[in-house]
Amino acid sequence: MLRGTPVFAPTHIALTVEMALLSLSMKPSLPQWTRLRYANGYPAISTLRCIAKAQLQDKQSHRRSANYKPNIWTHDFVESLKSDYMEERYAERAVKLKMEVKSLLENEKNLLAQLELIDEVERLGLGYLFDKEIGQFLSSVTPMQFKDVGIEKSLHATALCFRLLRQKGHKVSQDVFRDFMSEDGDFHPSSCEDIKGMLSLYEASHFSIEGEHILDKGKTFTTMHLKNVIPSTNTDLYQLVTHALQFPLHWSMQRIEARWYIDSFKKRNNMNLVLLELAKLDFNMVQSNHQKELKSLLRWWENLGLGNKLSFARDRVVESYLWSLGCTFEPEHGHCREVITKVIAIATVIDDIYDVYGTLDELELFTAVVERWDISAVEELPDYMKICFLATYNTVNEFGYHVLKEQGWNVMPYLKKHLTDLCKAYLVEAKWYHSGYIPKFKEYVNLASISIAGYVILYYSYFFLKSGITNEALSYLDSYPNLPRSSSMIVRLLDDFVTSKDEQERGDVHKSIESYMHEYGVSEEVAREYVQDFTKKTWKKINEELATDSPLPRAVIDISINFARTAELMYKKGDGHSVQDQENKDRVISLLVESIN
Repeated sequence: MLRGTPVFAPTHIALTVEMALLSLSMKPSLPQWTRLRYANGYPAISTLRCIAKAQLQDKQSHRRSANYKPNIWTHDFVESLKSDYMEERYAERAVKLKMEVKSLLENEKNLLAQLELIDEVERLGLGYLFDKEIGQFLSSVTPMQFKDVGIEKSLHATALCFRLLRQKGHKVSQDVFRDFMSEDGDFHPSSCEDIKGMLSLYEASHFSIEGEHILDKGKTFTTMHLKNVIPSTNTDLYQLVTHALQFPLHWSMQRIEARWYIDSFKKRNNMNLVLLELAKLDFNMVQSNHQKELKSLLRWWENLGLGNKLSFARDRVVESYLWSLGCTFEPEHGHCREVITKVIAIATVIDDIYDVYGTLDELELFTAVVERWDISAVEELPDYMKICFLATYNTVNEFGYHVLKEQGWNVMPYLKKHLTDLCKAYLVEAKWYHSGYIPKFKEYVNLASISIAGYVILYYSYFFLKSGITNEALSYLDSYPNLPRSSSMIVRLLDDFVTSKDEQERGDVHKSIESYMHEYGVSEEVAREYVQDFTKKTWKKINEELATDSPLPRAVIDISINFARTAELMYKKGDGHSVQDQENKDRVISLLVESIN
């Protein structure tokens, strides 16, 4: 029996046609044919007109250009990627090394030593190989064990255990740090001398939730003092400190972090040779698999033709694949990476149509055609939109067919629904721009959490993970829950922070910074400080969701969190998705080209 549509249809945040006109006295600058309403705190976009066929503007009408540079990752370059690590002898060696590391994990009796071993394994990018063993051990850790072995007297041990437990979604109180605080509620000044403990507390503090003032104080305290650590300090520890201040572990893209940590780990005098060999071997083997996937995706993209036919849009399939690597790098999730890459690559083109190239009439028509999902409606579109819609239509239908064939679920209503939601969000932003309307900050971020495509990525990913589809999870996802909402909001705000000026210069909707400046009459500096603080508070919401029971498989939760982590990297120093600068090139080379020796 086929499952899916008969059970229930997507409901929450429905983007329905609403006929009531918006009062001009309330929002004089907002066009009458667009309004943003809220249902249970979430945005729902409504358009006044149902368009059968738009009155398209003359083909010679002025069109904007973002002047995006041509793609630098050529067919020949990608096809030239090769690795010897697909050979069977490497796989056989990896199996032997995994057995040795598993033995280390199971036979270590000292609690602190085992916690440190788990931390090394995870930071080296090997955690997925020992997920069962690590999960079982951490589930057995109790506060009583802390006292039995004296861990509660060590800031490093306490903070490390706290972080490892929260990483896995365990509930653990911030009160474990009270022993390191004075009666006035501040951390003991003597803690400044314990650099290792300070670093562990700094990393742990990034897992705080709203209202956890001890952890907030811990972050402020450790950040201030770690910045004063001098280079003459233990070289290995100093390197960890300087790296952590720039890239907190919880906010880091896992694959990039693993690459950096392996390079750092192999320089240490006391490193474990078995761990090092397995980490290097596994990284290189997984990289060879990623190279194979990228070649296949590039061939798909070239056959699709969007990069060649729509020269005004960003041709960024390699960067799209980097996002998918950031979301989930594990070998068993290759099909999921394929879907994420295709979604992001196509959504990037659609975004450029709405942001830059399309006229309002064309955009309304395109949105209506996507919502109808009727192949016969393609004739109503201008030529450049025809190829985009058909590419999208065929790709999404292929997704739906695969899920139906492999899992017996008809998921097309969900795939269409969330793609339509995305296009309607794009349309509202286009209307804001063309009317000169500046949204309020909350209004902007609520809509932007949809237009960044995070919901689409997570929803589509869910169907391609080997975790099984359930009605409970579908209902939960369809409610636009807090986790993907917070993750998407972080991605949008990080994007805004580095791209806002360029986008305003080329002509685009006002972003979060401009919205806050306009609403509260403050300077750009003040607005930027607010957006930064808002982003950090949104991370706290993610942390809270991490410790909350969810109907979603852990792999889906990880993808949502990793989406935000990848944005922390991609937008660290600029627009890492659109601008193929040296920073971008270095990322691609380190993850997809150069193996670790």
